Amino acid sequence: MAYINKLIRPTRRGVLRGMGAGLAASVLGSPAVLRAQTAGKIRMGYITPETGPLGLFGETDGYTVQKIREALGGRLQSANGDVYELEILERDSQSNPNKAAEIAGDLILNDEVHLLVPASTTDTILPAMEQAELYETPSISAGAPWQAVIMPRGGGEFDWTYHFFWGLDEALNTFVGLWNGLETNRKVGMLFPQNIDGETWGNEEYGLPVPTRAAGYEVTIPGYFQPRTNDFSAQIATFKQAGCDIIGGITYPDDLKTFVTQCNQQGFKPKAVTVAAALLFPGSVEAMGPLGNGMTTEVWWTPAFPFKSSITGQTSREIADQWESEQNRQWTQPLGYSHSVLEVAIDVLKRSADPLDREANREALAATNLDTVVGHINFSGQPHKNVCTTPIFGGQWVKGEKWPYDLKIVDNSVNQLFEPQQKIVALNW
Repeated sequence: MAYINKLIRPTRRGVLRGMGAGLAASVLGSPAVLRAQTAGKIRMGYITPETGPLGLFGETDGYTVQKIREALGGRLQSANGDVYELEILERDSQSNPNKAAEIAGDLILNDEVHLLVPASTTDTILPAMEQAELYETPSISAGAPWQAVIMPRGGGEFDWTYHFFWGLDEALNTFVGLWNGLETNRKVGMLFPQNIDGETWGNEEYGLPVPTRAAGYEVTIPGYFQPRTNDFSAQIATFKQAGCDIIGGITYPDDLKTFVTQCNQQGFKPKAVTVAAALLFPGSVEAMGPLGNGMTTEVWWTPAFPFKSSITGQTSREIADQWESEQNRQWTQPLGYSHSVLEVAIDVLKRSADPLDREANREALAATNLDTVVGHINFSGQPHKNVCTTPIFGGQWVKGEKWPYDLKIVDNSVNQLFEPQQKIVALNW
């Protein structure tokens, strides 16, 4: 992709020579007392969309990184029995794929990280993955449908980049499962942005239209919209003309707020609005005011997940409660994945034969077999060599008690890990 060419591609020999010289200088320049106490310093690069339009995906990352630092005390003991200093270098992708590529290249070539962790969103993960594969650096990521970060690179097998999350097919079937729980005319209007997420979700071969039509629904797809647009009149007019009872797709929070506000203004009142990304966060639902009540979305993680952290031993509920107590903010879905991607990263470095060697870390990454706060992570080769899938459910935002809205699981048709908390109900604008 174009953003890779923003970096100069050195020769493999030159990169290795530079890495060796940099590591030698780092070791020789360390204080004698540190050399006596540790076998060296492990550097992990952590990239997150802390700011920009995808900032809600990254809002728990800085908090979680600090919690992991505190839990480990800045040290890590590897499988060889040696104790290492651990440095986690946090970087903000600014929700920009070009920036993510630039940062990843800088972390690899200049900071000489031993493991790269792009935390979430396609716009951060995909360009970082491409840099990691190009410069032969192990990378573990989560927080984007796996097809969105695998298929744009050709869909083949990769040597250095691994990813865990649910698949687009599972999310799409979750959407259909939600709609099957409602009485509708089975007409679905689809809303997609003109970007890689929209192109993936709207794909006519493996995107949302495929399982929707297969389940007997009629699909209407107007032209894709430009992200951050202030006018959805054309899309709304098309949906009204087609008589759509359901809206499905993917948007970011600001775009969805604009869309539903204009739907209400223009007299379009669907029975369901089921949108990926934008409806993950309590803040984005609250921003829609009364129109947020009854919105539906995919659910990656909630405090109801029956798993514990491999680092702190906390349950999902305890992690959520700690966040709410310390941040005075409602738990949000990325919190579980902020934690779990660091669980896997730390586990890789602990098991590595030499955590200061990228090749050894790659071997440990491929052999991952770990229970985390979002479920079991194991790269078994299915559905793809570099992918492990995790649970997904269908959820609905309803009036809350402690907070304005609560996210309740209302569909488990794709994963039967536990029963729905309640039944889905139609929107009532």
